[in-house]
Amino acid sequence: MKDYNKMGHGNHSNKVGHRGGSNKRIYFGIFLIMLGLVWILERLGLVPDFVDDILISWQMLLIAIGMFSIIGGNRTTGFILILIGGVFLVPEVLEIPYELRRIVWPLLLVGVGVILLFRHRGHTEGPIIDDKARGTDYFDDFIIFGGREIFVTSINLLGGKTTSMFGGTEYDMRRAILSPNGAVVDCMCLFGGCTFKVPPDWTVKNEMQTVFGGFSDKRGATFQKEDVVDSSKILILKGFTAFGGVEVKLI
Repeated sequence: MKDYNKMGHGNHSNKVGHRGGSNKRIYFGIFLIMLGLVWILERLGLVPDFVDDILISWQMLLIAIGMFSIIGGNRTTGFILILIGGVFLVPEVLEIPYELRRIVWPLLLVGVGVILLFRHRGHTEGPIIDDKARGTDYFDDFIIFGGREIFVTSINLLGGKTTSMFGGTEYDMRRAILSPNGAVVDCMCLFGGCTFKVPPDWTVKNEMQTVFGGFSDKRGATFQKEDVVDSSKILILKGFTAFGGVEVKLI
């Protein structure tokens, strides 16, 4: 009876996962249909020029990518892309006084900051760190307008938080030992980057959200035949990067 219940539960989970993936394809299909219909109307001359300029623009492209990011679960990235596209789309629709156009970038920074604050406020996952572990098994670094190389030698690494703005941070974790439950590092890179040097047997999971940035795992080029990845040693990298990037390598 127990095996039967487990089997039924497993089938139900697969159905749910398949159904979620199908929903994303349905949304994308609807988007393609709408885009095709607008294109047809534009070719027939039924769409005014100003509407054509708005629909076929880089601002609308950012908004569309942001909507799909939200559907895909990357809410922070999606809202920021929609904010950027929307802010720069407003002058194309309305006549904005010069005084207001001068504060577009400051308002954009405020909006991104508010989104990031709400993301941090709603983020309750992660281990509870006591004062003794903080600084040895859990790091919290903030780098701005500069660079820093940090050697992590913890024998029970829980993870940490790192923020890089207009600069870069490099963490050398090759002598560190992960906690039995692994480690989670929350990265925030704005016009900057963060590099992690890890042992060859660690499993690194990428959960980063990027806007005009990227994540690269360069360990494949330096893996040796004798290197064996241990699935029990898990390092999770998550967070947000804009106009920057996160890199993982062995050396």
